[in-house]
Amino acid sequence: MMTDRPVLFIAPFDDAGHAHSMQRRRALERLGARLTTFDLLAKPSLLERFRSGDQAKRLERALVESDPELVLVCGTNQLGEEQVDRLRGLSRARWITWMTDDMRTVATAALQARAYDHIYAVGTDVAAEVSERLGRTVDVLSLAADPSVYRPIKTRDQYRANVVFAGTATPHRERLLAELVEFGLALWGPGWRRTALRDYCRGEAPSTEEYVRAYAGASVAINIHHVSTEDGAPEAGCNERLFELASMGVAQVVDDRGDVARSFAIGRELAVFRDAGELRQTVRELLEDPHQAERLGQGARARLLQDHTYMHRLRHLILDQPRPMAPR
Repeated sequence: MMTDRPVLFIAPFDDAGHAHSMQRRRALERLGARLTTFDLLAKPSLLERFRSGDQAKRLERALVESDPELVLVCGTNQLGEEQVDRLRGLSRARWITWMTDDMRTVATAALQARAYDHIYAVGTDVAAEVSERLGRTVDVLSLAADPSVYRPIKTRDQYRANVVFAGTATPHRERLLAELVEFGLALWGPGWRRTALRDYCRGEAPSTEEYVRAYAGASVAINIHHVSTEDGAPEAGCNERLFELASMGVAQVVDDRGDVARSFAIGRELAVFRDAGELRQTVRELLEDPHQAERLGQGARARLLQDHTYMHRLRHLILDQPRPMAPR
């Protein structure tokens, strides 16, 4: 189902940490939305700042000129509660935030989300925490991937490896990945060359294209979430990597999270681990049984295409919102 609703999409855009903003924008365009975007990372020239003012003034102008029915904000922490509350009074638009926060940032995110008409969180744990803090309903809308970006491709040379992890180095990840060096480990991302695993690092800060090539060259792809504390309670929410790897059709081994089973069938579409020993054993078994690894990857991609693209998410998010009755 298509929509012609006017939408203002506010988000940070780049080809690294915020690459998914571009993919969400494409999904909105494909759904037929009359779309205006506002880049929270844009740095206008001095002349443009003189003509249009600071970010707050430029955002106000974009809102008035686009006259949207819906304002969708991803990157809630970059807009203050008072700013959103003031902007809501300038138009008929219904304001929605799709919070991509995990439990590390939930306290700040809850405060920033207070001013919105509708709040979505990507994890059940974050949704429950924000709901309790604000005393209102917070819906769960998990992350997704664009299969035209994260797709199966053939790679070779520096991108080919038995086991791949791409992401920022942390002590938690270093401790787990140290168990896999004997299997042919390749690491991509910032910080690894300052760790004991420096010899396994093949690139510091991959672009989206390099990221896809790196994981596409893996026999087994590893997904280790960030954690709030090294010994804290297990978290539920899942990262973008869960859906990216599924979209690429590679066998994924991911740390067990409460929300994994909400999106994929464990054992048929991906494998999970709960500690370093289980990670090591699972990776060994998949490398020794490439047919099972292939089945996992194919199953995950089929599920992604069926349920977890950004077209699915944005269709749900946009079409479920009521039409505004009249200008404010």
